Amino acid sequence: MRSLSIRSLLLAASMLVVPASSFGGVFVSVSIAPPVLPVYTQPICPGPDYIWTPGYWAYGPEGYFWVPGTWVMAPRPGLLWTPGYWGFAGGVYGWHAGYWGPHVGFYGGVNYGFGYAGVGFGGGMWVGGHFSYNTAVANVNTTVIHNTYVNRTVINNTTVNRTSFNGPGGITRQPTAQENAYGREQHFGPTGVQASHENAAGANRGNLASVNHGRPANAAMARPASAAPGRGNVATHGENPVQTRGNVNANRGNAQASRNAPQNRGGNQHPAPARKAPPEHEEHESR
Repeated sequence: MRSLSIRSLLLAASMLVVPASSFGGVFVSVSIAPPVLPVYTQPICPGPDYIWTPGYWAYGPEGYFWVPGTWVMAPRPGLLWTPGYWGFAGGVYGWHAGYWGPHVGFYGGVNYGFGYAGVGFGGGMWVGGHFSYNTAVANVNTTVIHNTYVNRTVINNTTVNRTSFNGPGGITRQPTAQENAYGREQHFGPTGVQASHENAAGANRGNLASVNHGRPANAAMARPASAAPGRGNVATHGENPVQTRGNVNANRGNAQASRNAPQNRGGNQHPAPARKAPPEHEEHESR
């Protein structure tokens, strides 16, 4: 309970900050590198207009823990998700939180798979107020969801590693001028459902890297933990996310709190074929 309470207070403090630093700057920093990304199967999309948000390693009082990838609803039509990423600089690993915006910005060059190949997003696009899915990389039941297309040019099967951070010793890619411009657009922070999903993940000891050794048993789920049947409401476009704009100074108060934390030393649909990112062949988006 104490660990969950500390995590909840840190999360609540970060969500109260209006500037974009909470969703584009560093607001958690630790001295130990995050584990590599696990290989997992993408669950089938639960319905129209859901957008895939990849899993990631978050950090709490007991160290790194895995937040399962899941399908969520955007705060409003037209917004896309830029995943968060860990970046190594100044001797520490800092977490750059994800955000919603009209374009997908820089996310460290991390290959999260399923359309997030390190640059941009190839898993789909908004068309006429509804999301259209690229079934070349997204696991969608086309007998239920009809807004689909196939674009295999976003896939480039090459041997890659599953490094989960940007910087020396990890991925060295830097943002382009266009990605920097996208970073200055109007942004929205994670929705309440996303925040609850991360909080639920942190409360499950099986997600701790120290317990699962980098191989979480449930690396992905069709709906956020807080939105599973009998566990709460599914996110809707009507949610009120925190609105942000541009890149400003980091959230110093929450970063200080994180530095004081202990360090980790050490209905029914027709089934569709599972879509899995193989251990050595991930999806790359062509330029």
